[in-house]
Amino acid sequence: MLNNEVIVVAIDGPSASGKSTVAHLVADRLGFNYVDSGSFYRGITWKALREGLDTADQEQVIALINRMDMQCICRERVVTFTIDGEEPGDQIRSQPVQEHVSDIAAVSEVRTFLVGMLRDTARFGHLAMEGRDIGTVVFPDSMYKYYLDADPEERARRRFNELTAESGYEDVNAVLDSLTRRDRKDTTRKAAPLQIALGAEVIDSTSMTAEDVAEHIIARLKSAGLPA
Repeated sequence: MLNNEVIVVAIDGPSASGKSTVAHLVADRLGFNYVDSGSFYRGITWKALREGLDTADQEQVIALINRMDMQCICRERVVTFTIDGEEPGDQIRSQPVQEHVSDIAAVSEVRTFLVGMLRDTARFGHLAMEGRDIGTVVFPDSMYKYYLDADPEERARRRFNELTAESGYEDVNAVLDSLTRRDRKDTTRKAAPLQIALGAEVIDSTSMTAEDVAEHIIARLKSAGLPA
């Protein structure tokens, strides 16, 4: 499942736990490629909404992934994708996408499709990959697994500060409500629910900066023998 010559640092956790920024920092420090696995799910959600599909209708979603062309690309050590030749960019961070992505992620056929794509990104080289099932499903054989968490209120504040005015969220409470719904869906879905991977180190980032968390992970990797 994992080429012994390719190193994967798996960073999992719920929405706005800091894993994106931390994974970016770790990738930059190590010279690895960065992969945001959630962006792939948001990309399919963006495509479904753009075509006017009902994201809760699994048959429509399955038909979509069977007919669309999704390709991985690696640019400046960031792995991203195109769908039917188009890069969705920041559109995948809009409120409609954020509200519907859990519907898409709950479809087992979507998860199977994207797990295959995410594993294939190892062809680009060493990875720092973040998501919700990297250490449990995508790269369970990775020796370097971390699970980030934080208080829901802190996570909502972080996410609100990240969002642009075009996102559609009016205040931090709306973001907290959205995160709470997302957490419920992610932890209770039948297909690869959010959980702590066996052997993962749990890091509570509530009172830590992203730089603090990244430095902690880098120190752990150095102690494990990785050049960092």
